[in-house]
Amino acid sequence: MKLQRNGSKALAIGAMALVGTLSLAACGTDDNSTSSSGSSAAASGAAPAAQIACGKGGQLLGAGSTAQTNAIDVWKAAFGSACSGSTITYGGGGSGAGVQQFNQGKVAFAGSDSALKPAEVDASKQVCTGGQGVNLPMVGGLISIVFNVENVDKLVLDGPTVAKIFDSQITKWNDPAIAALNPGVALPDAPIQAIHRSDDSGTTANLTGYLAKASGGAWTYPASKTWAGKGGQSANGSAGVSAQVKQVKNSISYVELSYAQTNSLKSAAINTGASKPVDATAVNAATTFAKAKIAGTGSDLALSLDYATKDEGAYPIVLVTYEIVCDKGNKAESLDTLKSFLTYTVSDAGQQAIGAKGYVPLPKELSSKVQAVIPTLA
Repeated sequence: MKLQRNGSKALAIGAMALVGTLSLAACGTDDNSTSSSGSSAAASGAAPAAQIACGKGGQLLGAGSTAQTNAIDVWKAAFGSACSGSTITYGGGGSGAGVQQFNQGKVAFAGSDSALKPAEVDASKQVCTGGQGVNLPMVGGLISIVFNVENVDKLVLDGPTVAKIFDSQITKWNDPAIAALNPGVALPDAPIQAIHRSDDSGTTANLTGYLAKASGGAWTYPASKTWAGKGGQSANGSAGVSAQVKQVKNSISYVELSYAQTNSLKSAAINTGASKPVDATAVNAATTFAKAKIAGTGSDLALSLDYATKDEGAYPIVLVTYEIVCDKGNKAESLDTLKSFLTYTVSDAGQQAIGAKGYVPLPKELSSKVQAVIPTLA
């Protein structure tokens, strides 16, 4: 099943309308403790209680992607304020860990920045009695190439150059390839400190998916949650990577826009082949999301993203975080709360609330498809 071509214009309009009110990110970390007070919900810009249908209540456990931690924090605050009988607990640890816990039956949903692989779907059938794990797009975002280079405020990179930096083929900031993309910029004669994720990460999977498509062959590894490039340093989670870049001079890494903004990190513009480099903004990412196609079937809404886009104003390194759930065979004690929570998170109010944190609200045409699947979960 794919999004209809004649819906692309409407999808783009919906995406742009939703991101039109985005502001710079407020506070957010990998700390999963969240206040459920009404003041916290109000401060986050989340939905008032009257807009959230609480269901029967109960405990809901989730784990996985650190890319969506800041979004989950916003949603937990709003949902907790509205639904005092429900407890939402979300542990980070990365997409790989989340999928593993889901397939072990330890959590009701997993956050993953990449869709389930066939082997993971097969494994999910052991815990989804009579069904299987499906991918529900919930958090749109972009991956910023963040840098901390002495006396450099703006930087332009492209696919081949990023690939060579993260594979230790380019090791100095004043390398001719970087200099050619940044005329007039005084790049230091200093070693590049490249930092990657140490944990299995959907953010890594999306970055390497981009490099595989847009590096002109410079990145010779397949897209994967597990880092394969040569050399460099590593850090755990989006928060760990952000902290490293902030502390280490002449460093470069990749994190979600939410973390780049929260930690006041500079983001490189990407030369995609369009008329001018594309800045790492939610609006530019929305242009790319507007043309995403659904690759899954039935209740599975896995997306196909165009990392090699050359469209004007389309930021290419995007990611979507899926909430992975059972289409059938969910645990009875948490199903009602699961459906209630997901119904809120994909609502206009839920999506707009995380827009203020540097995320990209899902285009209306896509969120409507997710909204149609949630009531069918059993």
